[in-house]
Amino acid sequence: MGCFFSKKSKRKSPEKEERAPTTTSAETASTGNAVPLGNNSEEAPKQYSWDKREKVDPKDYMLTGLKDVTVGRLPGKLNGQQFVIQECENCNIYVFDHSATITIDDCVNCRIVLGPVKGSVFFRDCKDIKCVVACQQFRTRDCKKLEVFLCCATQPIIESSTGMKFGCFQYYYPELAFHFKDAGLSIFNNNWSNIHDFTPVSGETNWSLMPEDSPVLDFVPAPDPESDFKSVRVSTDPARSIVPLTKGGRYKDSEESCLFVFFAGEYTTANARKLIDEATAKGFVLIQTKEVSMRPEDVKRVFQRDADDLTEWITKGPVIALEMNGDGVVEACKNIASEVFSGTKLFVSDNKNTSSQDVDNFFNFADMQMGL
Repeated sequence: MGCFFSKKSKRKSPEKEERAPTTTSAETASTGNAVPLGNNSEEAPKQYSWDKREKVDPKDYMLTGLKDVTVGRLPGKLNGQQFVIQECENCNIYVFDHSATITIDDCVNCRIVLGPVKGSVFFRDCKDIKCVVACQQFRTRDCKKLEVFLCCATQPIIESSTGMKFGCFQYYYPELAFHFKDAGLSIFNNNWSNIHDFTPVSGETNWSLMPEDSPVLDFVPAPDPESDFKSVRVSTDPARSIVPLTKGGRYKDSEESCLFVFFAGEYTTANARKLIDEATAKGFVLIQTKEVSMRPEDVKRVFQRDADDLTEWITKGPVIALEMNGDGVVEACKNIASEVFSGTKLFVSDNKNTSSQDVDNFFNFADMQMGL
């Protein structure tokens, strides 16, 4: 049986629409250029929306054949376009913007930061790459020695690749939260440690997880103060990371876990972050997070005996769920719920003897919902 709290949120008054002012044609003032009304036989050609688009230069969306330089794109330069990086050697590459897809081919000994990618990031024939990546899909083929701090909404896939190491995404720059939203990615859906090796070799391990305390700056340096990216305020402090730092598939330190679920509201994301701060400050560990939509039948399957009280709360949008771990975590989370989130729509495990089942019920459902 779980604990849950609620309050009615205030309705916001709808914002007033701004109506564009009506404009009229002005007659030409000068006598010499005056044209009698109704006698203008030379009408201006019609303009269509595609005529007004800016001409795109493919070179603005490529980095090719570079060596020993710091390059990339500043916020606002890609705006959701595709991007290509190829045949670069010993470069620091920073893409501080959201994009549609990114392919990285034939690169060697590079440090790369990729802002949120709506679709896929595909590394091919690359070697000795250290990178920070956020994307919907992550794939590698014919790669060697990649070390990746990853946020991936789906299961990362490696193919014919060896010496691959993965850690949880830890990065911040001021526009990053907006770029996640523009790319349609949730900061709570991160399967960084759930790797699928498409071409496993018997008796060999092609991938592993980095040590938990691996600092991003030991792998990918901050932009050089003399570079074009000096104006971007970067932080790799896990406490400031846009994506919550999770333990992922690593061995849990305790057998006691607690499920904490926030239902949609005005401050759902902020509340989830607040819970993480409160719980980790007490020594507990965040194992995993998910943001998913639920139907009434899902609520019954996941929350079982508490379903009747929770069904009406799923109508406003997706829920955010977190698994916290550590001895005494259930009692601590119940205290946090009552002291910090009194009146907030949430569910928290009520009993440490059944809390692991709460966790399994929810995250098994979420993984099936997301096709994992």
